[in-house]
Amino acid sequence: MSKWLQERGSAPAEFVMVGALLTILTVAVLQLGLALLVRNTLIDAAAEGAHVAALADNTLGDGKQRTRELIGSALGDGYAKGVSATYGTYRGMSAVVVTVRAPLPLAGLLGPSRALEVSGHAPVESLR
Repeated sequence: MSKWLQERGSAPAEFVMVGALLTILTVAVLQLGLALLVRNTLIDAAAEGAHVAALADNTLGDGKQRTRELIGSALGDGYAKGVSATYGTYRGMSAVVVTVRAPLPLAGLLGPSRALEVSGHAPVESLR
């Protein structure tokens, strides 16, 4: 029996194995992209909230509210629950620090809650 006749059924099996591997790899890359998108969106919202709270006529509550609005419109209200704002220092300057704790998306937008933590900073303005 020739070698070609012995390997007749291997092409479909190889196709299925390679196709499954490529599908898993593609889904993994898409999920990584989604996780990075969520992280970058949260960082941007936290920084914007810190800038709003740092204005001379605003409070920490204004910054938290702005952060929640931005996250809620971009990702949904489930991601906007763990927002906190405090006064502190950042690189030796008085600053507002807005911290967001949100789910880390591992399967679509689902994942362990409060596993992802990001912060935004802004120097405090004063009316001197």
